[in-house]
Amino acid sequence: MAKQKKINPLHIFLIFWQLGRHHPFALLLLVLASGGWYGYELYYARPQMVYMGIPEAHDWKHPFTWTRIFRNEGFMVGYSDLRGNPLWVSYPLKPVPDNAPYHERPQRFSADWRNLTHITHGDYTHSGYDRGHMAPNYAISRLYGKTAQLDTFLMTNITPQKPNLNQKLWQRLEEVEIDYFAKQLGTVWVFTGPIFDPEIERLKSSYRVQIPDAFYKIYLAPPAKKEQAPKTLALIVPQQVRGQEPLDRFLVSVDEVEERTGFDFFHKLEDTLEEKLESSIDPTPWKLKAIARLPARY
Repeated sequence: MAKQKKINPLHIFLIFWQLGRHHPFALLLLVLASGGWYGYELYYARPQMVYMGIPEAHDWKHPFTWTRIFRNEGFMVGYSDLRGNPLWVSYPLKPVPDNAPYHERPQRFSADWRNLTHITHGDYTHSGYDRGHMAPNYAISRLYGKTAQLDTFLMTNITPQKPNLNQKLWQRLEEVEIDYFAKQLGTVWVFTGPIFDPEIERLKSSYRVQIPDAFYKIYLAPPAKKEQAPKTLALIVPQQVRGQEPLDRFLVSVDEVEERTGFDFFHKLEDTLEEKLESSIDPTPWKLKAIARLPARY
């Protein structure tokens, strides 16, 4: 994969300064166009990439919940430059068409020019941790194409995962959600990301990257009819797993995910419905018991 060039903010500032000095009207048009683009992002494009609201921090004053939002092909990321991790990633799944092409997996991960600390593939080398996808390579590439697949290999979609988690249990979850949940329930919205305990650990190979203690998945299937309610499923998986544990061992409520992450999900739902959905644990509609022990591919 071609190496991405790092954008120099000072260079951009100098371009704008020179433009303002010599072509003030052009600069004004550029500012207006930028405002229009941001309005499009804020009020239309980003809301299309989540279900019932972009996750909001319970306490906006807590720096470790601050995120910058990156909209990619097929998924969206709430990224923390302070933690060097995506704190939440959202993506919609649907059944994979029979004629959907397979795309060859890239050999390396790419730095994301939007990342202020410019984390690269090499930051994880010899760290003892895998580069763990949050938006999954397989599902995103089959549903949204090659460009979307390359976006999943940006380092802003990556977080440190122990090999047994990344290569076994997390891979099983990623396979179940696209091969079973989407086929059973149609469109399924996924929110996923890391969970950090108060004691901060960092990669020995890169001080810029904090190590999560666990990871969450939240699934929501919208109702087929207006009078029906959405279906939710949530899991929290610790770093230290063997990889073959049954998936239903890690079931939790959405409320517990919110408590441990500091984020409020689905906050645009009607309050009574939101409270009911987020406090319950009901894997029955997802038929999780029947697939909880499926083996990993690796």
